[in-house]
Amino acid sequence: MRDRRDTLKNPEQELRIFRVRALLAVLVILLLTGLLSGRLVYLQVVQHEVYTTRSEKNRVRVEPLPPTRGLIFDRNGMLLAENRPTYNLTLIRERAENLDATLDRLEELLELTPEEAEGFRIRARQPQRPFQPALLMSDLDEVQIARLAVNRHRLPGVEVEAQLLRFYPDANIMAHAIGYVGRINAEEVKTLDPGRYAGTHFIGKTGVERFYEDVLHGQAGLRQVETNARGRVLRELGRTDPVPGQNLTLTLDRDLQNLAYELLDGRRGSIVAIVPATGEILAMVSAPGFDSNQFVTGIDFASYRALQEDIDLPLFNRAIRGQYPPGSTIKPFLALAGLVEGVITPDRVINDPGFYQLPNDSRRYRNWLRWGHGRVDMERSIAVSNNTYYYSLAHEMGIDRLHTQMSAFGFGQRVGHDVFGESGALMPSREWKRARFNQPWFPGETLSVGIGQGYWQVTPLQLATATAVLANRGQWVKPRLASRIGDEPVPVELPETPDDIVVQNDVWWDRVFSGMEKVLTGSEGTARRTGVGLKYRMAGKSGTAQVFSLGQDQRYNAEELAERLRDHALFMAFAPLEDPQIAVSVIVENAGGGSTHAAHLARAMTDAWLLEEEEAPDAEEIREAMENDDSTVAGN
Repeated sequence: MRDRRDTLKNPEQELRIFRVRALLAVLVILLLTGLLSGRLVYLQVVQHEVYTTRSEKNRVRVEPLPPTRGLIFDRNGMLLAENRPTYNLTLIRERAENLDATLDRLEELLELTPEEAEGFRIRARQPQRPFQPALLMSDLDEVQIARLAVNRHRLPGVEVEAQLLRFYPDANIMAHAIGYVGRINAEEVKTLDPGRYAGTHFIGKTGVERFYEDVLHGQAGLRQVETNARGRVLRELGRTDPVPGQNLTLTLDRDLQNLAYELLDGRRGSIVAIVPATGEILAMVSAPGFDSNQFVTGIDFASYRALQEDIDLPLFNRAIRGQYPPGSTIKPFLALAGLVEGVITPDRVINDPGFYQLPNDSRRYRNWLRWGHGRVDMERSIAVSNNTYYYSLAHEMGIDRLHTQMSAFGFGQRVGHDVFGESGALMPSREWKRARFNQPWFPGETLSVGIGQGYWQVTPLQLATATAVLANRGQWVKPRLASRIGDEPVPVELPETPDDIVVQNDVWWDRVFSGMEKVLTGSEGTARRTGVGLKYRMAGKSGTAQVFSLGQDQRYNAEELAERLRDHALFMAFAPLEDPQIAVSVIVENAGGGSTHAAHLARAMTDAWLLEEEEAPDAEEIREAMENDDSTVAGN
């Protein structure tokens, strides 16, 4: 009997099966080896250039190098805008693996408030050019920097950059004149040159910073760096250095600007001072001011809302956008216009009974001195600020000639050369009224214009400019804020300067100036208290601008009115009379008579500019002089 094991085991069959399986295994191995070899050949030979480029992109990174912003100096080399080192938090969205998760980690690490976190996410998603860093947070402190460094491996695309941040040493005082820089927003990104602004997070928003942005910014550079798998920089492979912005020297005098701000002493108003011969703006103050440094890093919502809702409007630039009735400050200009038009002569005399009446009209247009000034010629009309004389003059000239003559001094126009955001205010005309109200011009409205009331509105810069043109005897020079760009001076003769004012007889200038000098030194001058002790000859004119119109028989009583319904105080002046070195305009809102509450401020400005430091009174002495001056009379 055969062994049972012989029937269950067949060595030959097993050998055949083994050989078949071995052959299949070898074929599979050969096939897989062939596929792997083919793939390697494809990747390393056929696709060599493609993957070499990708490898280089992962290993080599191009980073923008923002330029250093140019510095801003005053006329004496005092620093007005500088750059301070700081650390900024940036994010390249394309390198973040999960944007929401990354932002969540950052909010946790930086311990942001809900309001800060909302702004954080808005900035993170703000439209940005590909692979450009988005600025999330500025001016990081040491604790925040340490936390970010420890958790850097969890934050792909996030970088802490050392950069220079704009800083304004005299922020409140210079805020309106210099302006400020702020974060570039989505609309600005669309219009900016991507090469020039690569890596730049800030741009000029207002004032000088905005007007001279092209000068101050410079040109961005680039650098090539080698990185590891985590994106850390190993070494620098190449660099194109950025071109720094040019420094800017302004015509402003820091000390005079500080004095102007101190003189306003927290009151709402503006002071502008100009060099008549060149148009250099020495001071341009709007009060109250605000801390412009808050806007550089991004002001928080609560602080911004507080500024917006402040009843004193600290964000409003009164010097170039505030529009006020000029009041009696325009009487010297009107007197000269009357001479040019042949309506009056310097010696023409009128009799002032205390009012003026239009023909066939019972309404009385009153002089501020209700019983009148009696016999008044041109010089006395300026010195005592007689209204009746200018009612008569305005009626005889008519609104058409008034508009033409006053426009020649810059009223109703933007007068500055490099003053960003300036308003043209309003020099009314019959065409303007027809377009605005669809109504004809009435004779009584001409009389209101004749004393600087009614529709007529001026800015402090306009009034200072007109005063400078008057001091120049009609020669026009546009006001300007920049004197040097880098080492190159800005030309004094600026383009688009209005035509000079030409008169038939140069003596007319002297007669008008004589009346203005008597405002300060004459026995009847409305600002004679201000002129006490003058060490030089000064020409000026006070003004009091009504905030609302009085009825026919109403009398003005400041004590019975709410503070913001009281008259504005104005004064314009230039000095020395024989060779003007400074022209000044002062407007103090709701302060009352210009002869008291504005004239002393103008005198302080001219003293500070023309006299030695020890001779000029300080702000405290000026305030005492104003408190002791009881010469205020409504209407002057």
